[in-house]
Amino acid sequence: MSHLFQPLPIGKLQLANRIIIAPMCQYSADDGCATDWHMIHLGHLALSGAGLMILEATAVSPEGRISPDDLGLYSDANEEALKRVLAAIRRYSPMPVSVQLGHAGRKASSRAPWEGGAQIRPDEPRGWKTLAPSPVPHSESEDAPLALDRAGMDKVRDDFVGAARRAVRLGLDGIEIHAAHGYLLHQFLSPLANKRDDEYGGSLENRMRFPLEVFDAVRAAVPADLPVWVRVSATDWVPNGWDIEGTIAFSHALKQRGCAAMHVSTGGLSPAQAIKLGPGYQVPYAQRVKAEVGLPTIAVGLITEPQQAEAIIANNEADAVSLARAMLYDPRWPWHAAAELGAHVNAPKQYWRSQPREYKDLFAGSSFGQR
Repeated sequence: MSHLFQPLPIGKLQLANRIIIAPMCQYSADDGCATDWHMIHLGHLALSGAGLMILEATAVSPEGRISPDDLGLYSDANEEALKRVLAAIRRYSPMPVSVQLGHAGRKASSRAPWEGGAQIRPDEPRGWKTLAPSPVPHSESEDAPLALDRAGMDKVRDDFVGAARRAVRLGLDGIEIHAAHGYLLHQFLSPLANKRDDEYGGSLENRMRFPLEVFDAVRAAVPADLPVWVRVSATDWVPNGWDIEGTIAFSHALKQRGCAAMHVSTGGLSPAQAIKLGPGYQVPYAQRVKAEVGLPTIAVGLITEPQQAEAIIANNEADAVSLARAMLYDPRWPWHAAAELGAHVNAPKQYWRSQPREYKDLFAGSSFGQR
């Protein structure tokens, strides 16, 4: 029996298998609103048979968007647009859908990757002044952000809460709080970005304080049976930056507060990062979090092959694997993994007749007759 295709609980949420579609920014929203691209893109992935789909980084405020074309959940219009997409998905797919809520901080106001990804300065069209724990730019050539004061931090926290309540109204199956990839909550965690001299800077305890306040506020604002979890970057890949030891401490603190899982990535905070790429290069960080914290742990990072994913679960390195680029390249990755591993996977009945003869039992519950 395949380990990858065993069910997995995340809090009260039951996943049919351990394949998760990672959040992937599409830079295709209109004033934060999902568009027809999201209908096509997300609807397509919802037919893949994965155990869970996490919507792309969804901004909790206009100024929290990575780019002017990012998805948001801060207005009635945003909520209504996403409601339309989710209704279509649910009509044809049983796959649970969660949302990743985030604030880009000093990495906001950026161009889409196919436009170079550079910062849009506040005096340029579509640009705005960014926010951060300290007035330290992401790179020396960029416009420096405004340091958040207490009122600004309260607004950010309340924006997360407001977006979480919209997620509840939409019936989303879980909430992932984005504290990774160099965005605002990660900026508070890392001593490279957080130079504050108040109770939110300096020591590890102080640097964790605001991300934990945001988690506490979101957790308190949504139903107790709705799982809330966190995505982290386990290391900045820069000397004297955020590291795995801080990640373990942060994960323990989140566990005490009712966090349902940890989604473990790395990097994104500094252009000076020196990442050692290779297949599954981030999995050891997830393995440590799983072993030392005990929460359900999701691994990510150049996981591309079914046998590779199977081994990660079988060897107890993580509880689930999260695929991004591999899923974009092959949106039926779970089907092909199930075929290779001798497992079953959900597929829409409209596609049942596509299964090759040698895999006649591949699709769970499939039966197809044709005159």
